[in-house]
Amino acid sequence: MSAHCANACSATGVEKIETGTTVSEQTELHVCNSPTHEFVYSDRDFIRSGVLWLDKHRVGLNSDCGAGCQPLSRFDLTLRLGWLEKEQLGFFRYHLGDLQTKILPGPHGFVAQLNIQRGKERRKPQEIQSIRQSFNPNQFNFNKIEPGEILFEIRKENKHEPSTEPQFSRVSNGQSVSGTDAAQIDPNGPAYLDGGVTHTKTLVVINVSPLEFGHCLIIPEPSLCLPQVLTRDVVRIGIESVLLSSHPGFRVGFNSLGAFASVNHLHLHGYYLDHMLRIESARTEPLCPGQAFHLLSDTPAGFLFYTEGECLGALIHNICKVTDCLVEKNIAHNLFVTRGRPPGTSLHSGPSRPGIRVIIWPRLSCFGAKEETAFNVALCELAGHLPFKNRQDFDTITEAEVTEIVQKYLLPEKEFSMLQSQLMHLLHE
Repeated sequence: MSAHCANACSATGVEKIETGTTVSEQTELHVCNSPTHEFVYSDRDFIRSGVLWLDKHRVGLNSDCGAGCQPLSRFDLTLRLGWLEKEQLGFFRYHLGDLQTKILPGPHGFVAQLNIQRGKERRKPQEIQSIRQSFNPNQFNFNKIEPGEILFEIRKENKHEPSTEPQFSRVSNGQSVSGTDAAQIDPNGPAYLDGGVTHTKTLVVINVSPLEFGHCLIIPEPSLCLPQVLTRDVVRIGIESVLLSSHPGFRVGFNSLGAFASVNHLHLHGYYLDHMLRIESARTEPLCPGQAFHLLSDTPAGFLFYTEGECLGALIHNICKVTDCLVEKNIAHNLFVTRGRPPGTSLHSGPSRPGIRVIIWPRLSCFGAKEETAFNVALCELAGHLPFKNRQDFDTITEAEVTEIVQKYLLPEKEFSMLQSQLMHLLHE
């Protein structure tokens, strides 16, 4: 049994978890397999303060760190208990256990993990030929998963009330369309971008080939068959999922097509990593401070948005303007959402993680089927978390070698600089 299990193994059954339930009331939380239950939340559930790294990073259900542990949130309990139950019921392709983990020597502090089973057992990735590739119902998609892989449906309270937040347009065949006309765009088009229309259902399901504890997929309205292009609603749920967690190591990420996305069906990854990452406090430079837009000047260079949970509508609008632009320019990209320090603070400036850093890395496209034995540079690797599929690389690789491999997938400096100027102009409009 995984060390993450501890006192969580007696979980068996609720259908709905309403907003406002305290963590202390969740000690008897149970997770049902059928029917799919709802996790209903509101802004009141966001953890806006008190998130910090402790001397012993594992917190809550499986921890031995004593009274110093911060309590798990209602979201964490729901996800972790459900994930453990699925593990006990045999829904995963392999038993994850406690992965062998080490920090590579050097200033970047890369977190290396050995996960041989994922390399052997995971589903063969789809062959991707274009960032705007249309959804193909004949290939694997998340409408074909086993019902038992579903953890819960996540829904925001009052989600469907009319929004006063900024809207942005979808793009179809190079033509911008906004307002009610945007709702008529075919979601299977090559560059489907949300025009403020919310998805009616978002599922959280296990990744049957997990890379870490709690590895799940966040899938908006699977029946819409949306291709792997970010929408406003999925960006929102990604950021809000991290805000719902009291664990500083809960991360959410996205791989675009051409950036090592495995399945062309819109989804995010979420998982726990009980180790700090350099990007949580890495050096930044302001680009458009009024838009919370910064340059992540550390290697690998990228663009960073920061929030402490306020004005999310405007932030999401700006994030999607950037990713919208990348899709239009046919630039592959990865996105990573993590707890972090405010821009401008010094590296490793303390254990507190008061806000959310959303990092976007534009990068060179990689098309064709993935090489299962290769060192793929996707959202985890860019963030400094390196899941290795073979022991030889795990045992021998150095920080310099990792940096050299990652650098090959990034935009050339001149192209990155030109894109930076274009995005600054776009956000000032």
